[in-house]
Amino acid sequence: MESAKDNFIKYSTLQLSDKDKFTCDTIQDDFNNITKIVCAFSKKPLQPIHNIQNDFFKVDTLVKKGVFFLQITPFYKAKLIADIFDLTKDDSVFKADNVSLSHQWTIIGYKDTLPLLKEEKNTGLALNFPFYFAKDKLPFVGSLDIKGNPVYIKKVGDVKEYLRVKKLFEEKKYDLCLESIEDILYKYPNTLFKAELLYYKIKVYSKIKDFDNVVANAKIFLREYSSDENIPEVLSLMAKAYNDLGQNSDADYFFDRLFSEHPNSVYTYWGYIYKGEGLEASGGDSHAIEFYKKALYGTKDVDVAVSAAYHLAHIYLSYDAKKASKYIEKIIKIKPSYLLEDFKTSKDMMYEFADRGAYKTAADMAKAILDAIDPTYDEYEEMLKNWGLWLSKTKDKKEALDALNRYLKAFPDGDYVNAVQIAKDALFFELDDLNTSAKLTQYNLLIDEYGKDSIGQRALYEKAKLLLANKHYNDVLALKDQLESLDTTIYEDVEDIIKQAAVGAMEDALEKRECKAVLDISSRYQITLSNKWDDGIYVCAMKGGDFQLSKEIATRHLQSKNIEQRKEWLYRYIKVDFETGNYSELIDASKDLIALLEPSDKKYFEVYRYLFDAYERLGQKENMIDAMMQIEKVFGLSYKDLDRYSAMVTLAQELHDDNMLIEYAKKVLKIQKKAKAYPQSPYVDFALYQAYMNKNEYTNALEVIRNLDKVKLSKEQRARQKYLLGVVLDKLWKDNEAKKAYKAAIKADKDSAWAKLAQSALEL
Repeated sequence: MESAKDNFIKYSTLQLSDKDKFTCDTIQDDFNNITKIVCAFSKKPLQPIHNIQNDFFKVDTLVKKGVFFLQITPFYKAKLIADIFDLTKDDSVFKADNVSLSHQWTIIGYKDTLPLLKEEKNTGLALNFPFYFAKDKLPFVGSLDIKGNPVYIKKVGDVKEYLRVKKLFEEKKYDLCLESIEDILYKYPNTLFKAELLYYKIKVYSKIKDFDNVVANAKIFLREYSSDENIPEVLSLMAKAYNDLGQNSDADYFFDRLFSEHPNSVYTYWGYIYKGEGLEASGGDSHAIEFYKKALYGTKDVDVAVSAAYHLAHIYLSYDAKKASKYIEKIIKIKPSYLLEDFKTSKDMMYEFADRGAYKTAADMAKAILDAIDPTYDEYEEMLKNWGLWLSKTKDKKEALDALNRYLKAFPDGDYVNAVQIAKDALFFELDDLNTSAKLTQYNLLIDEYGKDSIGQRALYEKAKLLLANKHYNDVLALKDQLESLDTTIYEDVEDIIKQAAVGAMEDALEKRECKAVLDISSRYQITLSNKWDDGIYVCAMKGGDFQLSKEIATRHLQSKNIEQRKEWLYRYIKVDFETGNYSELIDASKDLIALLEPSDKKYFEVYRYLFDAYERLGQKENMIDAMMQIEKVFGLSYKDLDRYSAMVTLAQELHDDNMLIEYAKKVLKIQKKAKAYPQSPYVDFALYQAYMNKNEYTNALEVIRNLDKVKLSKEQRARQKYLLGVVLDKLWKDNEAKKAYKAAIKADKDSAWAKLAQSALEL
């Protein structure tokens, strides 16, 4: 949308274009005056187009039955022209009447007389011949002045000085820039660059915060150069100046003009930031956030986006450091040097992030600033120290070590050497890329260096854990006295480490059949052993994964005359069969054990679960049903059996038994509800819903599918749930609610198959 003057009379043009052809048509009154122009597009825009208007047009948008419409209402008179010729490509043109489709249309708005064009009515005998200009394509005259005379650059003595003005502005020499502008206007009162010089004057006054002069000169610019390409920027600077002068109503007027007349200009997005600054200064943080976000998520300009993100981070930091971090990280990723543009504020924000525990963001800010400065800066040493110390408090331990080493190398006698060295030593407890030998060596050095200091004690503790993890049990036991001297309020599991080492040493002895060593360890560390060696060997073999040895030991006791012993070894035999996948043997042994069980033998009741799992793996469906009934009888509705009840739902689906499915699905949902955990949802819910639908029990189906509103689902699952909700509501003749459900399905995941089904349902 553009505005201009023809013979001092204002008019406006509106150009509409699309890569696909579209149609425009007029609506006229009884006097053949155009009252409306309607344009229809085959595709909807990806982003919403806001309604806009100027002195001649009002443009409204509408989507109806999947078709996107623009409705243009002229305030005075209007002319619609189809731009079907491209003069850069077409060799001939002619008057095109009754055009219905075009890639581009132009609408001219005027008050009384059509500008620039002359319309003549042809007689009925006139012929419409095309005009060819292939030989003289695109005639070129060069630059013209406002009177239409050719401009010869060599005669324009102010070009060089105008270029100097631009250079001075870029170099931020604003006083010299203003002097040069006044000098040019004095020497060349009729200069062709009058508009550009006034434009730069406005920008300079804005930079030096002389807002009164910004307003005064911007008024002249808007009056004299209303169609200049820099109008959006001037509007933004004028609105900002009024804001800073405290004249909010005047500021709002020019903000509104900027936003409505130039919605796609980069300066409109700068305007959002200026508007946000004014709101923030007056305490309207929540409204300021809205404008900053419009700038951030609407613009494609990096500088605008970075500035908006910085403002958002500054506001959020006071009460939500996590959100503030998100915006600072955007700046660091896109334009880290921006942090230096307001170094004091950036530095204050960096320390506040650290105070709030956001060490990663604080470290990233320090790194970004370090990359933009050099060691000659006073803040360099402190910034390098902070980078390393803050990183050491994050998961980026390797990067922290590099940063701390960089400080020690750059400042071997620096003010923060002790703090950095301690942080570096402490890092060795966190690094995972060192092998066992290197870690043990480092721990020994730290023990020697720090002794009973906190780092020395931590090194001793970590050394014991590392030895234990690598099964050096006797080495851990050799540290027993030193470990027991550690502060148990800090190292609460020291006794457990010692006991684990003792058990490990005992198990080593069991594997080597060193019975004397086993008894010695058991006596010294009060480790309880079984009365029979087979018991210990069986346990050791099971832990070591030697199932063949475990089974051999268990088999020896299956025919024991001692019923209690036989039950114990039968149970152990079953566990081995389960681990090795011998499900047929497991079933036989389980039946033998069940026949021996008494109500008091609860420690062996797990056999019912092993039996069910074996039937499931062997696909014995009928036996699964019997075993499941026994599990429910013995354990009740236990969360531990949730997967087994769910397996029964799957079995019911395979058997096409809706009654059975409903029975077990309801039990699954009951268990989940009691535990407040929903690992089997929405699978079981969907299955139960379908079973009710199959039985025409629509009210029950509705209750089941609505209960999923309380369960967290993926986008596709939510789309499916809402679609199924719509289906059952349709069955219950609740059409309006069904439509809402279908729309919710589309909104949840518009690309899913369920959304397409919902769309089809809506169109029926």
